[in-house]
Amino acid sequence: MFPLENTNKYYYTLDYYYKKKYGKKVCKISLNANFSCPNKVNGTGCIFCSNLGSGDFAGNINDDLITQFNKVKTIMNKKWPDTYYIAYFQANTNTYASVKVLKEKFEPILKLDNVVGINIATRSDCISDECLDYLEDLNRRTDLTIELGLQSSYDSTLKFIKRGHDVKNFVECVKRLQAKNIKVVAHIINGLPGETKEMMINTAKFLNDLKIDGIKIHMLHIIKNTELAKIYEANPYPLLTLDEYVEIVVKQLEVLNKDIVIHRLTGDPKKEDLIEPLWVLKKFVVLNNIDKYMKNNHTYQGRLS
Repeated sequence: MFPLENTNKYYYTLDYYYKKKYGKKVCKISLNANFSCPNKVNGTGCIFCSNLGSGDFAGNINDDLITQFNKVKTIMNKKWPDTYYIAYFQANTNTYASVKVLKEKFEPILKLDNVVGINIATRSDCISDECLDYLEDLNRRTDLTIELGLQSSYDSTLKFIKRGHDVKNFVECVKRLQAKNIKVVAHIINGLPGETKEMMINTAKFLNDLKIDGIKIHMLHIIKNTELAKIYEANPYPLLTLDEYVEIVVKQLEVLNKDIVIHRLTGDPKKEDLIEPLWVLKKFVVLNNIDKYMKNNHTYQGRLS
């Protein structure tokens, strides 16, 4: 299976997955539906979260969702004139509202031309029974994926980063979604304070055992005006180097089943907001180094799963 056909990739990329499924390019369009987050409402949010929260690269919140969608679509059409679209509700917690509100946000987008699916970023503690029933209905009508933030499989880490839920809650949510045949993508962060390389690899093993459908791997980056920034400035702790991050990601890929789709292998913060590490700004360098490491070491996703 690896390297993937007509690529130099030794892991199962999202682009490859979509091209195999739909026969052509599929673009994700990030949207900001102006949802909030219970972790912000009830506290200060996760310690790495900026005032803007997740989804800083989603659409302009001052535009309605159709306008947001069409603005990005126009740009993408210049490069890929013949493509399908996945609407990605990215910013904050996109099931943190009544089902009535969710329908008002999601349904109009699904009616747009060439929209084949919807990705919904949310939290494991924000899917009620009523919401789950609606998601089951959506799943019958479109290509639905639920993206859940986990960050770490260690409760001690989740407590430190003020995640607001524990690992048990995440597991229960994944199983409820899987019982409805809804695809699940998990988000994790490498380099969280106090975590060793082995702990990060164990988080990948944990998700592999849960039989998730996809994963997003991020490097911890310290953003201005966050609680994490205050902690770091008061007592700087060692951050992963680029080489360390590449090695850890490859080890994580090795323990993940070959059928798990890799949605992301690094983050891309805004330069003006970033404190450290600066190497995360070089997204394509990170990805190229991962490719080179895997090729040079004759390894691939699933080798140890």
